[in-house]
Amino acid sequence: MKGPLFYSKILLFGEYGIIKDSKGLSIPYNFYNGALKVSDELSDEAKASNASLSRFVFYLENLQKEHPNLVQFEIEKLHHDIAEGMYFDSSIPQGYGVGSSGALVAAIYDKYAKDKITVLENLTREKLLTLKTIFGHMESFFHGKSSGLDPLNSYLSIPILINSKEDIEATGIPAQKATGHGAVFLLDSGIVGETAPMVNIFMENLKDKGFRAMLKNQFVKYTDLCVENFLGGDMKSLFANTKQLSKVVLNNFKPMIPEQFHGIWQHGIDSNDYYLKLCGSGGGGYILGFTEDLEKAQNALKDYKLEVVYQF
Repeated sequence: MKGPLFYSKILLFGEYGIIKDSKGLSIPYNFYNGALKVSDELSDEAKASNASLSRFVFYLENLQKEHPNLVQFEIEKLHHDIAEGMYFDSSIPQGYGVGSSGALVAAIYDKYAKDKITVLENLTREKLLTLKTIFGHMESFFHGKSSGLDPLNSYLSIPILINSKEDIEATGIPAQKATGHGAVFLLDSGIVGETAPMVNIFMENLKDKGFRAMLKNQFVKYTDLCVENFLGGDMKSLFANTKQLSKVVLNNFKPMIPEQFHGIWQHGIDSNDYYLKLCGSGGGGYILGFTEDLEKAQNALKDYKLEVVYQF
């Protein structure tokens, strides 16, 4: 058995902000993917995945008891397939902010959910929100509290615009230009990030009145503008607002940025060669970069591994 492929994702804008109802924009990233497979002979990695699925299935049993009207799974079939040696075969790096658990959740829902909402039907806002809720509950097994956006993106494999917690829609993004000088890229920090501790720091900071004010007046403001600029193809404004967002993150989200990257983060802002922002919850994994001149950014960051995600 080999199931369909589910892709990684990148939240271009909205990390942390969407918790406080900022806009967000999530796009599929087809460079990494995963699929459910069954094998008699499992590698150590596949064994670990199989064991994790065994724990996950008990969580799902509990989930459908607690929320009987939300989702039901073919639990017996799931138990049977896991006993047969099912695992999630994935190239998506874990702890890198590109949705490794999201792809797994999408794959399990796709194969084992009863009366599932499919990609082929008319995806109304209600259906998208229902999917997001189901996926949020499912993914919470892996790292505490989940918005459900990563699995939603992986399941639908289309860009998703988040207007607020209760308002999401499928969207189109400006076409890529293979010859374009501008680019969005991933910078590999070489460190695995843990989502839960980073989210805990953020939630703790939210108790501070000054932090809440900064979030509303600066972080959410620039995030919303960046989403509007990107979707509208207004690249000049996009870079001006991304620079502001990069500054706000460096000044207020230091624990989420690995210490050895504070200097190159500031260098990007000072030189305008590139601007960096968090990719996912931070603490390691990938850092997201925006540049108007890819060659300049590559030269400035020649000691690091860059992956181009989108060119314009």
